[in-house]
Amino acid sequence: MAQQEERPSGLRFDRNGRPMWRASKSASAAGYPVKTVNLSELADSPMLLRQRCIRLQQEMLEWMSNGKRHQPRFDGTFGSLFAVYQSDPESSYFELKASSLKPYNVYLPMLAAEIGHCHIDRTDGTDLKRWFRFWSTPTPPKVKRTVAKARMLIAIIKAAVTFGVQRRLPGCPEFRTIMTVTEFEALKSREQFLEASQVIAARKAAHDLGQPRAALCYAMQFEGAIRQWDVRGQWLPLSDKQPSSIIRNGEKWRGPTWANIDSNLILRWTPTKTEDTSGEQIVIDFAACPMVVEELALVPEDQRRGPLITDTKTGQPFSRRGFEEFWAKVRKAAGIPSDVWNRDLRASGTTEARAAGAPIDDMKKVMGHTARSETTAKVYDRAKLEAHRRIAAARKTVR
Repeated sequence: MAQQEERPSGLRFDRNGRPMWRASKSASAAGYPVKTVNLSELADSPMLLRQRCIRLQQEMLEWMSNGKRHQPRFDGTFGSLFAVYQSDPESSYFELKASSLKPYNVYLPMLAAEIGHCHIDRTDGTDLKRWFRFWSTPTPPKVKRTVAKARMLIAIIKAAVTFGVQRRLPGCPEFRTIMTVTEFEALKSREQFLEASQVIAARKAAHDLGQPRAALCYAMQFEGAIRQWDVRGQWLPLSDKQPSSIIRNGEKWRGPTWANIDSNLILRWTPTKTEDTSGEQIVIDFAACPMVVEELALVPEDQRRGPLITDTKTGQPFSRRGFEEFWAKVRKAAGIPSDVWNRDLRASGTTEARAAGAPIDDMKKVMGHTARSETTAKVYDRAKLEAHRRIAAARKTVR
């Protein structure tokens, strides 16, 4: 019998069998910044999984011995570029938000393993297109092409190469130009959306399943055309620069609270998409939203504090996975097709608005898109309120 290969140090599996790498207790106690890394994307690739764990373990040991991460040397290969991109403190990698950082941490080791040996100055657009075809080809038993994954990998390469241009690393400027002129297959637009009757059914199912705040979230997403995470909030690493007083299991929560809704039921919130750029707010008059008004009427005044959306079982905001798993139960109970995502609620709201003839300019204001620079904040704030009220009135005519 062949001897079983020893499990690499740091490799752990969660209760669902998904792999992860975890730093040692001594490293965490010493302040090592990387606590855990989700490796579920490599679950079906034992060799890549092992290589990633070994690399993570080596980086941790180097940090422990030197007090800082090893600064790699660029040798003209993609592998060395990725290493520089992930280690240089001036890299845009360290500016990524937590939600964007997760796929980067999953795919960068995969890229290093698959194309790390390739020299940047010997690679051209035909190589890129060949890689894209390979990455978008499904792995059996899957049959659906993975275009989103392939496009994400190309985006990560572009980010690393762009930083290479900033660092004046040989070959990067020329390759960045090649990436600019090379076209890749686009993602198909999602066509799934929910009608008002389906949202009502989803809200009822959420109540029946004991999660009334989830029903409130669905109503706000749909009638306010707000992104899911701009209603339920997000759990972020403790290292995230945004402050928070809500901490759990090494993470902190940031999102809208009851304090963001004033006495006139007007919500003001800066979306995650604009908080680091324009700072543009969304301004929603929930008094003009029948579904939201119905849900708010069920929330006692003494419970209107802290995060808007909480899990009844824990009393704290939902985790991303917990929220998605609960949506699967709601969807089944409400008879909603399995290919409809919770995130489709926002697009469904805009679809209803367009069907009602709402002007695109009004929809831009409501969805938090950047205002013209010469428009004052006070005037634009009022314009957004009026835009939402016009949209809400129009939507009522098509239900």
